[in-house]
Amino acid sequence: MTHPITVSRLNEQIKSLLESTFIQIRVEGEISQVTYHTSGHIYFTIKDDRSALSCVMFRSNARNLRFRLEAGQHVVLGGAITVYVPRGNYQMMVQTAEPYGAGALSVAYEQLKKRLADEGLFSSERKKAIPRTIRHIVVVTSKTGAAIQDMIRVASKRWPLVKITLVDTLVQGAEAAQEIASHIAYADTLGADVIIVGRGGGSLEDLWAFNEEAVARAIAACKTPVVSAVGHEVDTLISDFVADMRAPTPSAAMEQILPDKIEMLYALDEMMERMERRMHQILLLKTQSLQSAQRQLEQHAISKKITIQLQDIRQLAVQMHRQMRRVLQQKEESLRPLGIQLEYAKTQLFQKKGQQLQSLEAQLISLDPRHKLRPGFVQLVKDSRVTTLESIREGDRVRLEDGKFVAEARIESIRSNES
Repeated sequence: MTHPITVSRLNEQIKSLLESTFIQIRVEGEISQVTYHTSGHIYFTIKDDRSALSCVMFRSNARNLRFRLEAGQHVVLGGAITVYVPRGNYQMMVQTAEPYGAGALSVAYEQLKKRLADEGLFSSERKKAIPRTIRHIVVVTSKTGAAIQDMIRVASKRWPLVKITLVDTLVQGAEAAQEIASHIAYADTLGADVIIVGRGGGSLEDLWAFNEEAVARAIAACKTPVVSAVGHEVDTLISDFVADMRAPTPSAAMEQILPDKIEMLYALDEMMERMERRMHQILLLKTQSLQSAQRQLEQHAISKKITIQLQDIRQLAVQMHRQMRRVLQQKEESLRPLGIQLEYAKTQLFQKKGQQLQSLEAQLISLDPRHKLRPGFVQLVKDSRVTTLESIREGDRVRLEDGKFVAEARIESIRSNES
């Protein structure tokens, strides 16, 4: 009779047997019941039409997974069998996972594309317009790649006035995606008109950094319009869908966003001719309008009104002058008889007054004291006035006059006859 062993001992022997037998296996099946744990581990089940197998992919291996495990996927798993002794359960410890019949990169590409599209990151409504006038471009690419030289060459030929700022970055490799994303965010702070993100051609693995979610979200977060210019025309990447514009190649990006200086010069010449013709038309119309306004202004201006009023005043003055002449003529005619009468009355008056004057003159002569003095008598004159002896004083100078002679004297003394 066999000696019994403990459960733990049995599970340990099973663990040793399974793990030593199934060291490296590949299993094909359909995934179900996927759980992404917060620790980074992935727990799921793989099954076919008759059986199921529990699986675990630890965080160290899950970091290298290019696509997301989802229920219903047909995959090929690589790993080993392990036993969890406390419960007696066995499971597959998955080290690698690949889509059955398709590459992991293709599946990862389609998964991310669908998820970002469902979020609206590819929507045309959120895309920003590329400015028509571009003065400053920031290019996020490798400074050693051929892409930047092609872009500078095309830009110099088409529009040499543009300023190009290069943000040197990795464009392939495991660390490229995070560096590209951070440099896109930096480029968005430089105040450029456009950001170009790109590189030259290569394999899908070489271009894969531009299919990473970090790069896609960095492009979507930009306030500056972004042009994706990665690889060749046949390459279509996640960055192309998220960007505001896709260019088939880096050099084509410059051709699409920059004007051709030759075409611009022709356009400027045509624009100048149209502007000159239009300005001539406008000038002609404005001149006619100004002349019309000037005529209206002259008709309504105060100076025009004053001129009209002055003309009216002149006409009134002429009329008044004529009227005054007619009135004066009438008055002159009516005054002419009066003038004759007045002249006659004046003559009569002058004659009468002349006669009266002659009479008064005769009277005056007859009353002149000098003619009335009797012989031996004189009149006493002081200060050109006839006076009496009573009014004179000693020392006065007087004149003694009669009708023929004048004698000047000085009074020496005065006496009264009564004494």
